[in-house]
Formats: sequence, structure tokens, C-alpha cells
Amino acid sequence: MQFKISGISPKKSVILIVSDLQQAGKSGLLSEAELRFVRLEAQKDQKIISINQYTRFVHLCVLPEAQKIPVSEGLRRMGCTFRELLHKGKADSVLITNRSAETHAAYWLAEGIALASYQFIKYFSDARKRAGSLKQLEFDKTSITLKELNQLSVITEAVGIARDLVNEPLNTLGAVALSKQITALGKTAGFRTTVLNKARITSEKMGGILAVNRGSIDPPSFSVMEYKAAKVLNRQPIVLVGKGIVYDTGGLSLKPTPNSMDRMKSDMSGAALVSAALYAVAKLKLPLHVIGLVPATDNRPGENAYVPGDVIRMYDGTTVEVLNTDAEGRLVLADALHWAKRYKPELVIDFATLTGAAAAITGSESMIYMGTATETVKKNFERCGQQQYERMVELPLWTEYGEMIKSDIADLKNVGGPYGGAITAGKFLEHFTAYPWLHFDIAGVSFATARKHYHCTGGTAFGLRMLLDYLMHYGK
Repeated sequence: MQFKISGISPKKSVILIVSDLQQAGKSGLLSEAELRFVRLEAQKDQKIISINQYTRFVHLCVLPEAQKIPVSEGLRRMGCTFRELLHKGKADSVLITNRSAETHAAYWLAEGIALASYQFIKYFSDARKRAGSLKQLEFDKTSITLKELNQLSVITEAVGIARDLVNEPLNTLGAVALSKQITALGKTAGFRTTVLNKARITSEKMGGILAVNRGSIDPPSFSVMEYKAAKVLNRQPIVLVGKGIVYDTGGLSLKPTPNSMDRMKSDMSGAALVSAALYAVAKLKLPLHVIGLVPATDNRPGENAYVPGDVIRMYDGTTVEVLNTDAEGRLVLADALHWAKRYKPELVIDFATLTGAAAAITGSESMIYMGTATETVKKNFERCGQQQYERMVELPLWTEYGEMIKSDIADLKNVGGPYGGAITAGKFLEHFTAYPWLHFDIAGVSFATARKHYHCTGGTAFGLRMLLDYLMHYGK
């Protein structure tokens, strides 16, 4: 989607955002007869009213009321409706003008239109026919600033990148291919990428990654991204860690196929989110030092696969009794969290489709999170999550949960039992941290089996806009 600042003209279709019908009358875009029609439609509680002026359409958008959801989210969802409307009319562009009392209304509406316009159609034979017609959103200069325009462009592009990575199947995006994609993103956006191959991972003795990879004929990869502005706000880097299980069969603890394994290409959603975040940070030239870590492999039951009962030695030297090979994400993340210690980071944030237990708690409405960062950091994330409507619920990391992952024959075991699974997984990760840290379990929100508002079927990139909101306001 392209974005530009332009001017209103008689032949250019317009979306007019207003707080009330009085503002619509003052816009100069509607005749008296059209205003009478608008009033009649408004009496039916219509918030979107379209008028055909023959040379163009004028689409009226009346601000939603902030009752059950914020105005910002209401406008994003209205953007989804506009996307359908414009697509049916085969419009290739539309100009948005904001005459309402809400300063950022044009931004939020355009964000919803752009996010809803995402398509992953490259594998269809008739992809050109399926492609949506809308290619450009325009704004008059009073409705958006140049800074907001650039921000909107970069963030929606980053969401598309994350969704594309998640939607790619394993046969085109294995661990090595993922590292190549990340490298290409770095060259485009302006961040540096170093990729550790299997030989380097072996020499580093990253036991978690190597154990999970034993069942695969394909090698693992470990991608290290780094962006550092000339002048930065953070004294030590912020480190982002993304789980990169490019496909998860469950290993020898095999998953059932229906509603489970059939969408396990999305088990690298954390990696996609972190990679897209680095892309956006670099494109926006944020005054930060940010490092991204993506440990990647598939989890299969072949070759010399690790088995329940094995004891493995992690990168930091901790021994772990593996009782479930489907609890593999925490093993690869643990090695990356230990790697992060070398940076003496201000904050480490990991994103992972880690547990079905997290999805059972909040479903597709929210992430769950936990960690050792300060209460201020947590509240700031919650505020950013609310602003982007990518909400989160905090779970505790009480000492008792640590007792649940103690092993009889090793330092830890990789599962804690039938209850509190999302927390014991987080408690396992905490063992490998020595810095302020937050863990986001995005298992319930990372992949949609059907369109929901502006979240299209497939990868959602849920959490990315929340993270970028936090980073854009870091230290403020």
C-alpha cells in the first residue's frame, strides 16, 4: 500500500471523517439533497454512508462511540469495512480527509484499511485476478503529518513482512532460508545481520537448539540482528528474542494433525515478529540500540531425534531432563536468552508461540506475559498494548512454579505438569536470564483461521504494533 499527501479534487473519491452531521454540512463536499439523504441514513444509526456523485464517491465516516472499544480501534475496524467497500467498487485509490474532533482519526482509519488489505496469494495460479484493487491511500495535508505518514507506511509494511514470513510453508522457509530472509531485510532496512551456522552453533555448545534439531535432516540457524543509531537513548542494548521453530511436529511427542500440526508453520511467529520489528526500527531510524536474536530449526521425529527421558546440557551449562519433545520452544529460546547476557542489556523481550496453555487462558483476544522487568516497564507495555488494541494479561512468576520444573536426575525438566503450563514455561525461561526481562506468549493470537476485522486469515503479527509503540516512545 502506498501513502501520500494530496489535495481534494472533483474526480477523486473521498472518505470524509466527521464527529457529527453538522461537520458534514460544513465540508463543502455534499449538496443539500445529499445532506438530506445522509440525515435519513444517520437516523438508522449508519456510521458509513456512501454517495455516488458520478465522477467520484464521497464516503462519510461518522466517528464510532468509545463504549466497548476505544475510538482508535473502532476506526481501525471501520477501515476493514471500507476496504471491502472500496474493493467491491474496484477503487485503486481514495483520499481521506479528517474534519472530526479526533486528531488522529485519519491515521487510525487508514491503518485499518491497510492492515485489512493484506493478501498472501503468491501461490494461487490466478493471483493477479485475486489481487485487491486498492493500491494507494491519500490524505489532505490537514489530516496527517509527514512524520505520521512515514510511520504509517513503515509499520504497516512491517506487519506485512511478519505475516508473509509466518504464512510461508516449511518447504520454502526452513531455518536456513529464514536466516537468508532476515539478512535481506537487514540490507534493505539498514541493520547488520550475523548468521551462526550449525558448525558455529555446535562449537558454541548450544545444547537446546542442537537437541531439537537432531530429528531433522535440515540444519539449524541462529540469526543475530543489530541496529544502532548514531545517537541512542539507551545506554545498553534492548534485546529482542523470537522463537524460530519453522515447523513443529512435536517431535517424538507427536502432535495430532487436526487443528494442531496442520498450522505449525506458524510456530516461528515470534521470529517473524522480531525480524519485522528490527526492520521497522531501522526504517524509522529510531534513536536506539536494538539487537534481535532468532534461534531457528524445525522439530521432527526423524534422524537421531531426542526422546522423552533424555538429559541435555544447555548453552549455559544447565542440565535439562526432556520429558516432552513438544516443549521444544523453551529449549531453543533458553540458549538465545543466555547468549543475550553478553550484551549486558537494559531489557530483553522474547516473543514465542510457546504454550497451548496460554491460548487456553485468553483465546485469540490477548497475549499473556510475565517477567522481571520493572513495574514501570510493564505498565508502559500494557498502555501501548491498549493503544494498539494488542492487549495482554500478566501471569505471576512465583517461586512455587519453579519447584514444579525441578528434575529428579537433572537441574531442570522441560515441563512442569498438567497445570500452570504457561507459567512453568516462563519459569523455565527465567532460569536463563540475568537481566530485566519480559516474556510474551503469543500462541493464541499469532495465527487466525478466519478473518477477524483487520486480522486476515493466517499470520496476524499480533504484538508487533504494540512493541513498536513501546520502542518509539522509549524513555519518554
